[in-house]
Formats: sequence, C-alpha cells, structure tokens
Amino acid sequence: MTAEQLETLLADVASGRVAPAAALERLRHLPFEDLPFARIDHHRALRQGHPEVVFCEGKTADQVVAICDRLHAATGSFLGTRASEAVALRLHDRFPDMVWNPLAHTVHLETTRQRARHPGIILVVSAGTSDLPVAEEAAVVAEAFGHPVERLIDVGVAGLHRLLAATEQIQRARVVIVVAGMEGALPSVVGGIVSVPVIAVPTSIGYGASFGGLAALLGMLNSCAAGVTVVNIDNGFGAAAAASRICQT
Repeated sequence: MTAEQLETLLADVASGRVAPAAALERLRHLPFEDLPFARIDHHRALRQGHPEVVFCEGKTADQVVAICDRLHAATGSFLGTRASEAVALRLHDRFPDMVWNPLAHTVHLETTRQRARHPGIILVVSAGTSDLPVAEEAAVVAEAFGHPVERLIDVGVAGLHRLLAATEQIQRARVVIVVAGMEGALPSVVGGIVSVPVIAVPTSIGYGASFGGLAALLGMLNSCAAGVTVVNIDNGFGAAAAASRICQT
C-alpha cells in the first residue's frame, strides 16, 4: 500500500464512504503478510517510496506467482527482476496485462499505463551491446518507479567519439547510470564531463582476466572522476533504486 492509497482510504473512512470494518479488512495484512515461503513487506512503499520488488531468481514459478498475486491485491501492481521465461509465462496466465521484458528479464504489471511522475531524466548509458541486459534492467526499474528514462547504447571507450557525440544528451540528465564490462572505464569518462551523480554498474562481460566483472568493479571503485558511485556486479536494479532516491531529494 502506498502513502497515497492509505491517505485515500483514511479520507474515505472519515467521509463515511468506506465502513471502518471494510477499511480494517483492507489493512489486515499490514505491515507484512506471512506466506509459507515468504513474508511480504506491504509497508515498504510507505517507508521507502516504492513497493517491494520481487527477485525471481531462485524461486519456483509457483512461489513467484503467489507473491505477485498478494502484491497485486495490495497495490494493484507488481515488479519482478531476474525472471525466467517460464516464470513470465506462468505470470502471464494469471495476469494477461503483465509486461515481460526478455532482454531485462523483468516482469511488470501496472493497473494503468504509468506516466513519469518525478522530474529529472535518468539516463542509462551502456558501453556495449553485451551490457544491454543489465542496462535494460536499470531502465525498466527506473521507469516502473515513475521516472522519465533515456537510453544511450554502445558508446564504450573503444570508440570514444560515439560518447562525445551525445554530450548534450548526457548533460540533460539528472542522474546518469553507466553500465560497462571489460575494464569498466566508461563511468570515469562520463564522470569527467557531467556535474550530476554518476552511478556505475560493472557487468560480468569480458574475457578471462575480467574475472566475471571483478576487474570492472575494481576499475570503477578506483575512478579518478569525482561523484562516481558504484553498485555491485550486474546490479541494474540497485542502480535504478539509487538513482530514483537521488531524483526525489
């Protein structure tokens, strides 16, 4: 339940449009709801501004469907990350309007098409095409959180002129999320040409010495550009969550 939904419910009770017993029924599962395999945090939107997001990887399809069903009952929507195609198909059977993004591995249901409700563009920059799954996860989550999102793809440092050609677009952003594998140099370059926060996301893309993204992670942590913050390897979701909070401050 979001703050707006709770405020509306309380106003309806105060005006007599909703009986106290009916309101109590709607609030019965707050602040969390116990399932045999999960405890759903229905108060997360009140505390953090966004409802709980389902991390689908490692869960069975039945578990994901059950969790999403309860989130939908409470908020009218749900968002899941790291979803397999099998999980997406099961969810689609239950929620025909759900959107499955096979590149980002996200599943998202909203009651009406959500328009951006927070000012400030979040720009998601990917170094290479191979980094797109992580970049798209960040973009989808940021959009689901109500932000206008722009994408800038395949502008890695191997062809720096591609990035510099987009300088005007980059400088319009409120926050820049930069996704890169290999040696992870792109966030330092972006950090050197903007005055806004840069969130760096290392990916596990690269040859053997990249150590599954560790080389990119260490390179980003050692960035000489000021204002670069780093999240974990392949964590597009975490970058979007951080960017969302920055845009709302």
